[in-house]
Amino acid sequence: MKRSDRTVTEAISAQASVASGSPPVKRDAIRLAMLGMVEGNGHPYSWSAICNGYDAEEMMLCPYTRIPAYLDKEPKETLRIEGAVVTHIWTDDPADAVRVSRASLIPNVVERPEEVIGHVDAVVVATDKGHEHVERCRSFVEAGIPVFVDKPLADNEADLITFTEWVKQGKAIMSSSSMRYSKEFAPYRLSANNLGGIRFASITTPKTWERYGIHALESVYPIFGAGFLSVRNTGTFERNIVHLKHAYGADIVAVASADMFGSSGLLQLCGTAGHAFVPFQDTFYSFKAQLQAFVDYVRTGVRPYSFDETIELMKMIIAGIISREQNGREVWLTEIAPNE
Repeated sequence: MKRSDRTVTEAISAQASVASGSPPVKRDAIRLAMLGMVEGNGHPYSWSAICNGYDAEEMMLCPYTRIPAYLDKEPKETLRIEGAVVTHIWTDDPADAVRVSRASLIPNVVERPEEVIGHVDAVVVATDKGHEHVERCRSFVEAGIPVFVDKPLADNEADLITFTEWVKQGKAIMSSSSMRYSKEFAPYRLSANNLGGIRFASITTPKTWERYGIHALESVYPIFGAGFLSVRNTGTFERNIVHLKHAYGADIVAVASADMFGSSGLLQLCGTAGHAFVPFQDTFYSFKAQLQAFVDYVRTGVRPYSFDETIELMKMIIAGIISREQNGREVWLTEIAPNE
């Protein structure tokens, strides 16, 4: 079946699969720990506020000015996720934890991340350096605590294999880019029939391929579905120009350019019967939907999408790195473990 011929019902059904692990948490509010904070990433501020609400004066001190700007646009009565509260926080720099706790109303600041074990129902690893995630997650995975990992889950084969083995063991691990939940792109994830057969797509993001390439990939992945074949990155560390081939017969170009902040999330779809150009706009909506999906997963034990999708996406990230390091060689996803 052509990807663009999928019905709305099929598209929605394809997103649900039974989780391999943890039983539902039966509480009025899921208790979350927000763990980790690295340069260039203010998720502990925004994600915690989406669960807890926030102190407007303290949030104005947030060093990421876009966060208080988009939070301020949201009506207070619809800001928060129902049934989730961030109760504990730890950050790499202890001073950051104090600032975030004041801004996002988090009652408990801990000195070590492992201190939250036994006091929360799930943890959020809010950092976007894939090579650090196995060790940031290990204690909680081994303790049987559900973990949400910020994008990308992993940026190398060894760590991807580790996460895959953990999931096979029944550990509750989920990772995604918020771009998967973009409301602007949602209509084309449900149906792209009006475009005919999609022959070409492009998507843009700032920053590095290692940290933000997944934003580009997860923007287009739910439109095309599984079946990406190969990756060729003919760019540089600062300017990644990545050509992906899909079994459906489409070519996709994803660009991750370091300072391209004025062109984040520009999606183009070119088909045999029509075309579409869609800019991403509502960051808050995507973050809230992303966190809601994890809370629902913790509560019900049902994954919002198969972990196989995450594996394929991480292989695409890894292939893009390998290709760039090997002078733009076409790297096939079958070259990258795990291959089961």
